[in-house]
Amino acid sequence: MNLTQLFRSYELLADKAEKAFQKVGEEYSACIKCERHCADCCHAVFGLFLIEAAYLNKNFALLDDKAAREALLRCNDMDRALRRLEIRLQKNINDPQMQAYALAKERIRCPLLDDRNECILYECRPITCRVYGIPTMIRGKAHVCGKAGFVKGETYPVFDLDGSYRDLFLLSKGILDEAGIHSEDKASLLISMSKAIRTPLDDLIK
Repeated sequence: MNLTQLFRSYELLADKAEKAFQKVGEEYSACIKCERHCADCCHAVFGLFLIEAAYLNKNFALLDDKAAREALLRCNDMDRALRRLEIRLQKNINDPQMQAYALAKERIRCPLLDDRNECILYECRPITCRVYGIPTMIRGKAHVCGKAGFVKGETYPVFDLDGSYRDLFLLSKGILDEAGIHSEDKASLLISMSKAIRTPLDDLIK
């Protein structure tokens, strides 16, 4: 399966997010607290669209054996933490607000974060990672990193993460269409980082 064009379209989306972060950083530098070895966003819980998972999977395969082996060991820790989180969420299955609160507060280390607090696939990191630290729009509500200095009640540029999610969904659907799988439901499913990097690409798409 040739995913070159879909990956190129994804890279353009990622570049758009990168430039949005840089622009806000230039205009509101005092409000952004991101710095080298800050790993707050690397412990946030979020899922990947298929296009992101496939792109990371392809690039993870290019890592040297030592870095890849250590990351796969960290995947085990992430999977155990996600199972514990799932059990806790089941207790609030009828309370979506409490579930959302629990997800927002949960801290689970991304397996791509090494022992020096550096991302081993930084240049390929997902869009969510690229805009963490500036105001974003998610499900119609503005969000920002808790460490940031943006003042509540003030007006700032907001990155439309909802719009990016729609684009990621369409690109994910494109992958499935290429594989002869025509399913919007599957295109909307989110994949954990551990599953994205440890699962063969063909199995991710099935």
